[in-house]
Amino acid sequence: MPIPDPGALSWLGPEWPAPPRVHACTTTRLGGVSDGAYASLNLASHVGDVPERVVENRRRLMRALRLPAEPAWLQQVHGTAVLNAAGISTACEGDASYATQPGVVCAVLTADCLPLLLCNYGGTRVAAVHAGWRGLLHGVIEEAVRALELPGEEVLAWLGPAIGAGAFEVGEEVRAALLAADPAAADAFSPSPQGRWLADIYSMARRRLAAVNVSAVFGGRWCTVSEAERFYSYRRDGATGRMASLIWLEAD
Repeated sequence: MPIPDPGALSWLGPEWPAPPRVHACTTTRLGGVSDGAYASLNLASHVGDVPERVVENRRRLMRALRLPAEPAWLQQVHGTAVLNAAGISTACEGDASYATQPGVVCAVLTADCLPLLLCNYGGTRVAAVHAGWRGLLHGVIEEAVRALELPGEEVLAWLGPAIGAGAFEVGEEVRAALLAADPAAADAFSPSPQGRWLADIYSMARRRLAAVNVSAVFGGRWCTVSEAERFYSYRRDGATGRMASLIWLEAD
């Protein structure tokens, strides 16, 4: 039976002053062929979706965005490893990648965790970062900025769709761990009605960027949990798909 076409693939583009040769976006859940819990543009092969549908979704992604190459998909483990996207194979574990040559597509997959894209004003380096609370705690953002080997003042950052501050409820142990690493991040937490804590992942990410002198920060205004029509959310649904955040330099 042929797979139905549910409509055009859609994505969000950063509103930032990146140079023209830098291309970046985050997909939404719309425009793919997956169904059920994964409807419709699930781009992750590890979440239980039908493999053939994921392959077709990735094919549609490449066609719609006119990607110069297959994205460098990572095996994400909530760590801090930052890999050169030009050398990534499907077995590579890491939570961020960078590229310094045209035509190499950095990519991360998310469904509540923060996708963060980086580039420099000169348009010569880009990076994609997957930052959940564990990655924030251990410094994945700082590691990604260091991998660019540039002063933070030369770097731009875009915070893509993630769980919003009104939905990210955590326990005291998570708050304590994050504050032990950055005591001044207390402003990113507020008490929840359930006696736990609501955490602002965007605020924490901005603090981590500021610590490595990145002040040109954009985005950070969505909530994947509350926008069910547009975004996947693991916190909301459990079994669900993943969006992709991609960045690359225009091929010569």
